[in-house]
Amino acid sequence: MLIHRLAVIGVGLIGGSLARALRHAGEVGEIIGCGRGRENLDRAVELGVIDRFTHDIGEAVRGADMVFLAVPLGAMESAFRKMRGNIDVDALITDGGSAKASVVEACQTGLGSLPPGFVPGHPIAGTEKSGVEASFLELYHGRRVILTPTAATSPSALERVTSMWRSCGAEVTRMSVAHHDEVLAATSHLPHMLAFGLVDTLARMDENDEIFRYAAGGFRDFTRIASSNPVMWRDICVANKAALAAMMQRYIEDMEMLAETIRRGDGKQLLEIFSRAKAARDRYIDTASDPGSTE
Repeated sequence: MLIHRLAVIGVGLIGGSLARALRHAGEVGEIIGCGRGRENLDRAVELGVIDRFTHDIGEAVRGADMVFLAVPLGAMESAFRKMRGNIDVDALITDGGSAKASVVEACQTGLGSLPPGFVPGHPIAGTEKSGVEASFLELYHGRRVILTPTAATSPSALERVTSMWRSCGAEVTRMSVAHHDEVLAATSHLPHMLAFGLVDTLARMDENDEIFRYAAGGFRDFTRIASSNPVMWRDICVANKAALAAMMQRYIEDMEMLAETIRRGDGKQLLEIFSRAKAARDRYIDTASDPGSTE
């Protein structure tokens, strides 16, 4: 058995799905859940996702050999601070945060140092739904998980966390913290900004009821991720502001160029842009094993 006692801080879609997958794989003994909502935690016990729960993070991590943080990025520092003095020195800590530099900083501040058992991570999986009811066994099957070890991370901790995710059916890759935040700004954070921004723009237009009433399938598909948790995405934007702002500026410049091409009625240039985009998208679909997520 890989994990004797797992503490899941934040028993929702991400944390709950990890717990389900590890239990199904037979790689975990006891699972302790921790969160603020009593109803959600009661339901997690009823569903067999966790064995018991507490609202106290310090109590939750005491005696755990693996801790998984699935809380909003803005709550990370507080969570680490509450672990201080309670977590075993040999325990492993990993997380599911979408921006890694902020998590590393939160750990450094909250615990006072970066322990060798700390392995920052990011499962590239999710849906727009939340809560333990949204969790499911297969969420990570065939999906990518990025681990971003720090200079202090021990090789044995990295291998154990890698094994944990592989037992859930995930494909594990490793990269630096800075590179992760740049890549995710482009591939995940920017698309969410586009979806949120488009829906907000249309919602503030006159006759917006009619606009949404006649929205076709393409609009629903493109804007699905605008139903994601607003608090979570506020925290992601703030945490990864530099990389995301740079990526958004580049996109704005390309959109201004596209708008000017349309104003000129330059069909040749439009065809070149659309053809290039279609070729890149088709190539990506043909080669990617994981088409993406809402994280």
